[in-house]
Amino acid sequence: MSIHVYNSLTKTKEPFIPIEEGKVKMYVCGPTVYNYIHIGNARPPIVYDMVRKYLEYRGYDVTFVSNFTDVDDKIIRAANELGEDVFKVANRFIEAYHHDTCALGVKEADIHPRVTETIPEIIAFVQALVNKGYAYESKEDVYFRTRKFEGYGKLSSQSIEDLRSGARIEVDERKEDALDFVLWKAAKEGEVSWESPWGEGRPGWHIECSAMVKKYLGDTIDIHAGGQDLSFPHHENEIAQSESLTGKPMANYWLHNGFINIDNEKMSKSLGNFVLANEIIRQHSAEVVRFFMLTAHYRSPINFSDELLDGARNGLERLKTAVSSLEHRLEESADLGQEADWLERVAAQKQRFIQEMDDDFNSANGIAVLFDLAKEANRYLREDQTSKKVIESFISLFHEFANVLGLTLHSQKELLDADIEQLIKQRNEARKQKDFALADQIRDELKEQGIVLEDTAQGVRWKRG
Repeated sequence: MSIHVYNSLTKTKEPFIPIEEGKVKMYVCGPTVYNYIHIGNARPPIVYDMVRKYLEYRGYDVTFVSNFTDVDDKIIRAANELGEDVFKVANRFIEAYHHDTCALGVKEADIHPRVTETIPEIIAFVQALVNKGYAYESKEDVYFRTRKFEGYGKLSSQSIEDLRSGARIEVDERKEDALDFVLWKAAKEGEVSWESPWGEGRPGWHIECSAMVKKYLGDTIDIHAGGQDLSFPHHENEIAQSESLTGKPMANYWLHNGFINIDNEKMSKSLGNFVLANEIIRQHSAEVVRFFMLTAHYRSPINFSDELLDGARNGLERLKTAVSSLEHRLEESADLGQEADWLERVAAQKQRFIQEMDDDFNSANGIAVLFDLAKEANRYLREDQTSKKVIESFISLFHEFANVLGLTLHSQKELLDADIEQLIKQRNEARKQKDFALADQIRDELKEQGIVLEDTAQGVRWKRG
């Protein structure tokens, strides 16, 4: 068996063949940090964390990079509204992002690069495009010559003329062509900026990811992923920039997760129906939110409602109950010597799980196998005598599947000491940034887990209540 991946670039499901055997280079576009993430923003971290965990489960060594856009028009606007420093605002919401995604069971990226830490590489990238004739300076801005890149539109499957006629493009006398996009923006008065060959300025959005991918993973990577909304223009522009510079494919596989609807309507700020991730976590718990997200295939749209989340909670409790029942029976079980048939049935579920997950990381079908495993376990527990070896195999497989999906099937997840220390670190940073709402939220979550914090002159101490 081998993993097959739906490649957004070719619009086909393809065997996954990494550039280097046994290793995967993976980049996921991260957030622009000007506010707390909403539930739509939370889907990509959950989805691609699951992809990463499954690749590791199948034996791959994954280098996982996910960026932070920490300078942008939206961040500058938020800082002006709050009367705060741009970097202070960005740092606050990076901490908040880590807090929310940690709660959702997302493992931190191997590398979390920031735009502000990659400015020299971005400037060098832009200069190289200028030198090759793919970019030009105009009034201290630098633009990419979109038409010069012959493959433009291949990800979104549109010709360049279709893109031009279908786009709402404002006339801009600084551009040679209306489809050209900005690589470097001249600084406006009072804005954060950096010195460059074209004057004081800052990077455009698209060039940031191209530069970070090249810096941390190389010219060609295995997987580039993000939300469906990033396919055009962000990822299309990334491809144009990177491939114009290197002459090589930017990524061999492009993955895009589907949108989230709220009560059957597309989530949007204009409709006022977006919900912050931390609000949903407080109402329904982080593990229920993650479980719910994974009950749909990552490419499918999700309808989000309180009723559906309640259903997800009930489903997760069914699985936990099955594991709890097995654990209780384990103490009174013995080695019977007649376990072969049941051990084979349990092992068959593992092969089914791998088969389903190999098919484009189909977590929905993977979870269906978990429910079938629960049915088998409950059927076995109705027998008069039970084998310790069989029950152990059931329990082991439940936890094996759950680990791949980033779930826990213990009745009450006990935080590890390292998790507690990380949350306290995030709380300290929130207090330092005067984000007392986030600091109080972290304290309350720890309290719910039986962790008591004591603020002392020597720092924060904690104990299990």
